Amino acid sequence: MRIGYPCINLTIGCKSDRTFRLKSYSEERLIQTVQDNLDCLLKILKFNVRHNLLFFRITSDLVPFASHPICRFNWHEYFRLKFGEIGTFIKSNNMRISMHPDQFTLINSIDNGVFERSLSELVYHADVLDSMGLDGSAKIQIHVGGVYGDKKESMRRFVKRLERVPGSVTRRLVIENDDRNYTLRDCINISSETGLPVLLDVFHHAANNLGETVGKAFSLFYKTWKPNDGTPMVDYSSPRSEGRKGSHAESIDLKRFGRFLEEARSYDFDLMLEIKDKEKSALKAEELVRGDERFEKILGTR
Repeated sequence: MRIGYPCINLTIGCKSDRTFRLKSYSEERLIQTVQDNLDCLLKILKFNVRHNLLFFRITSDLVPFASHPICRFNWHEYFRLKFGEIGTFIKSNNMRISMHPDQFTLINSIDNGVFERSLSELVYHADVLDSMGLDGSAKIQIHVGGVYGDKKESMRRFVKRLERVPGSVTRRLVIENDDRNYTLRDCINISSETGLPVLLDVFHHAANNLGETVGKAFSLFYKTWKPNDGTPMVDYSSPRSEGRKGSHAESIDLKRFGRFLEEARSYDFDLMLEIKDKEKSALKAEELVRGDERFEKILGTR
């Protein structure tokens, strides 16, 4: 079991998702921004290794406008050595990396233009991970998408559209359940047709399910992962005790988290904590799982 958090570190004083306005685009500005982002990313990863946080979701904004037609710059080649350095650091420390495009990345959109832009965005994400030399366990997670008035047809459209997605992307894709449209079982049905592994979002499952307990949910999604996919991945968050339903807590609820770990005791998995205070909650979770054989096994392989 690896413990991690997404995209931003609130401690070290830099950001790996710096960007700028499209109207300010220039190759010079892009180069400087990407250089700063990559330098910060490596600092974050080094912080994480020092604190045994071996799962990290890299920001989608690492290379601003990479999937936009305005960007004709060969950033892969220009930053080849830097990406290689970061990838070597990741692999030498047995870290796990993922990425998660934004909510506008929709394979099943009824608008073909949205699909084409989504495809470009997915290719960019795969290019980042390929540039680091990471294997197929470095995943790109997406939601199934919209319902568009016909859920079954939208699921079929997702499956059909996947035929147009290059293998460099599909070998990394995982689909996750969401809190409104597509349940875990919906995702598993798509997985049975496409072979894509399913990521369990525990927070979303609590809001949108067919009565499955956490233990049952694990028994269902776990089977969708193949050896080349790596250890199954899980997203976890504590809900806010008050406020809008479905909103994430500022910090981890350790009692609730402890109960979750017990419910999932029979399974090994890599855990992404989607909690607002980022590494602060991840460090609390890391203290709690010390002694857990699933966690200690990973530390022993470093």
